[in-house]
Amino acid sequence: MTVPAQPAPLAGKRVVLGVTGSIAAYKAIDLARRLEEGGATVDVALTANAARFAPALTFHSVIRGTVASDMFDAAAPELHVELGRRADLLLIAPATATTLAKLASGVGDSLVTLTALATTAPVLVAPAMDSRMYANAATQANLETLRARGVSFVGPDEGRLASGERGLGRMSEPEVVVGAVRALIGRAGGDLRGRRVVVSAGGTREAIDPVRFLGNRSSGKMGFALAEAARDRGAAVSLVSTQAPPPALYGVSVEEVESAEEMREALARRLRDADVLVMAAAVADYRPAETAARKRKKQEDAAGWDLALQENPDLIAGLDGSFVKVGFAAETDDLIANAAAKLRKKGLDLIVANDVTDPEAGFGGDTNRIVLLDGRGEPEALPLLSKYDAAQRVLDRVAALLAER
Repeated sequence: MTVPAQPAPLAGKRVVLGVTGSIAAYKAIDLARRLEEGGATVDVALTANAARFAPALTFHSVIRGTVASDMFDAAAPELHVELGRRADLLLIAPATATTLAKLASGVGDSLVTLTALATTAPVLVAPAMDSRMYANAATQANLETLRARGVSFVGPDEGRLASGERGLGRMSEPEVVVGAVRALIGRAGGDLRGRRVVVSAGGTREAIDPVRFLGNRSSGKMGFALAEAARDRGAAVSLVSTQAPPPALYGVSVEEVESAEEMREALARRLRDADVLVMAAAVADYRPAETAARKRKKQEDAAGWDLALQENPDLIAGLDGSFVKVGFAAETDDLIANAAAKLRKKGLDLIVANDVTDPEAGFGGDTNRIVLLDGRGEPEALPLLSKYDAAQRVLDRVAALLAER
């Protein structure tokens, strides 16, 4: 079996991770690892109190960048300036109430706050503290001051706190914070920044009765990958999905639907000011002609059950506008011919075709083998890729189409 390369959405990026003295500092270790796995080079700046919760040696074992806590290190007296200069993003996670106060006041008494003063890169902060501390008027004023200066925040979340109580103040989980990092870096320099992209995902469910439905095998993973990749390139992304998205889709506006009709209505609303529609959802071709108000019992169907169906509307063909329109063709035979016919019939700018009988590229997997057709040149067959990397190749074509308009 072919194993494609793992996605590296942060390749070539440098993230400075500032860690401050919260019990949530243990999450920063996993966070640093995830950032590195995503392709970033990570430098870690620790406050003295953070090092008591998460020692520098632990970070050295999971990242390849600099790990430091001493702002008076004679070997690197201007380290905060160097960290700030080379950062594509400064992430402070966890950030205590004291750290927020120092950032708002411009106090540079640690390597973390000094680096914040020295950088011109985007700053993302993940607060972590007791819920009463977070609700305190002084903390809220500091948050507003920092937001007014362009600082971005992820979390905090509701959950169990170090005190044993539950409340608002828990640091967001590492996968969510990584999503926020990618979104902010994309907004700062991605080639789709300023664009609005609408993506559909998953297989529609057409109700037979309150228990049963007609559906298909679509998992939504390709649509999720497209939404994630578009966000990482700076787009404002709306996702209309029949499946709940993963936590990594931070920053994506999500509307969950079930039926083809619900999806049509949601897409129509979200396409009013869109630049791109990527129709990755597997929309059922037919729905029951009638939906029963109660569950149909087996004993009612001793002679068998004839289920009358009616055709669903062709969603993508019926959605008109000046946006770039991308469709999908999941086929079991005559892949190119069937995809080319759909491209013409539905008035698409681009169609993504794949053979769902391929065990490496069918429904539910993490990889795909796609062919891109635009009706102007030869079909472009791509090798087996992760769905995220396949999504990036689709968006390369979308960016080119947008540049032509």
